[in-house]
Amino acid sequence: MDATLASRRVALDVLVACLDKGQPLDDALARHPGFPGLDPRDRAFVHLLLATTLRRLGEIDAVLGHLVERPPEGANAVGRHVLRLGAAQLLFLGTPAHAAVDTSVRLVVDAGRPHLKGLANAVLRRVSGEGLALLGDRDPARLNTPHWLWQSWAESYGEPVARAIAAAHLIEAPLDLTPRTDAEGWAARLEGELLATGTIRRRGGGAVTELPGFAEGGWWVQDAAATLPARLLGDVSGKRVADLCAAPGGKTLQLCALGARVTAVDISARRMARLGENLQRAGLSAELVTADASKWTPEAPFDAVLLDAPCSGTGTLRRHPDIAWLKDEDDIARLTLTQDRLLAHATSLLEPGGTLVYAVCSLQEDEGPARIEALLARDTRLSRRKIVPAELPDLGDAVTPAGDVRTLPSMWSARGGLDGFYVARLVKAA
Repeated sequence: MDATLASRRVALDVLVACLDKGQPLDDALARHPGFPGLDPRDRAFVHLLLATTLRRLGEIDAVLGHLVERPPEGANAVGRHVLRLGAAQLLFLGTPAHAAVDTSVRLVVDAGRPHLKGLANAVLRRVSGEGLALLGDRDPARLNTPHWLWQSWAESYGEPVARAIAAAHLIEAPLDLTPRTDAEGWAARLEGELLATGTIRRRGGGAVTELPGFAEGGWWVQDAAATLPARLLGDVSGKRVADLCAAPGGKTLQLCALGARVTAVDISARRMARLGENLQRAGLSAELVTADASKWTPEAPFDAVLLDAPCSGTGTLRRHPDIAWLKDEDDIARLTLTQDRLLAHATSLLEPGGTLVYAVCSLQEDEGPARIEALLARDTRLSRRKIVPAELPDLGDAVTPAGDVRTLPSMWSARGGLDGFYVARLVKAA
């Protein structure tokens, strides 16, 4: 198999794993035995092709639905994914028509469906000729957002903001890096923009591991919005801080760099091993505990607890477009039970007078304010320590009337946007 077909075959296998088997995109790529053996340029193309297909899946399916009366189903369903990948190349990636059509025809044969050659050839030739015209009168923000997500955002934020959020998700996120020290120096070396959060934002591509400072741990990858929860704990120098659900560790590294004595807890041994590697690379140290954070009991309570709870991740669709198609309302209901359990246990780990920061990278109100209001109603020892705009330089509009933080992907649009986060800060009575 030549390299061109091999890369498309990896993309096809991973798309099937995502959309038919419910595997997250990053996990499916990591598990595919053929992906590491591809040339770096082909690996980058596979990732771009998959991200584009998932990010624009609503538009792609709308175009294909106009051209194919009955999409392949059952044993032939792989043919539908081949058409999706081919359409993504033709409509959004600028792949020459002959190359996209030819590789797609070869791909259905390689996938064991040679009887679909004619369909792939005919449909993708029509996509090449008519697809852009069919896209012209459609609504990308609405089409590429599942109905349940659109409805929930419209109810929470109003339809204009929901539309701005959905539009932001169609743009690939820039690379954000958190420097350990000397932010201005690293920004110059990395040819990036230094944001008000202390984040270095790079617009250019390239492998992260090849950038200056990676090997010596001068920085780590972390969206600008993800830096806020640790910062909102205030001065943590010398304090004992528990970072719950910590892996892969961006917030742990932040807290260590700020001088905290950190205990990082996560249930995944694999992710904790990665956290340990990141700490070692950055020359930082923390106590690492592999355990269920909702049950783990330390020897002594903490001055502060940071809980970045498991959530739907709907605030990160710019980076993880697969989430839109893998999650649904039932997932939110299950996750809120986990979040309540973690919040209750996190409170028990706090010293009297200690601070709890709760964060989720979700845009869903049920995972954010609703969880905090429920906790405050249950536990009278807790009170909200309101966040004020002065604590968030250049992000004052992210502070809610209740004194929490709500970042939206549509914020900082001229700079490339932000992940969607909800953050609340609570204090336990002395």
